Amino acid sequence: MSAHCQLTGAKPGFGNTISHSHRRTSRRFDPNIQRKRYWLPSEGRYVRLTLSAKAIKTIDSIGIEAAVARIRARGVQV
Repeated sequence: MSAHCQLTGAKPGFGNTISHSHRRTSRRFDPNIQRKRYWLPSEGRYVRLTLSAKAIKTIDSIGIEAAVARIRARGVQV
């Protein structure tokens, strides 16, 4: 599962881990990605989305219909 949110577009960020001796090594900051299934009443079916935790809260706020419209506006197939 790729660390990429379908709603917000969140993807990994990259940076450095800095040790006590100030030596730098590469690291990756992954978003909190979850796979979640929602009932889409307008189409009479379930949709399975790959979402960040922030996107799940956004769907709770705006609703699944508006969220799917935003995802489709970004050009992602649902």
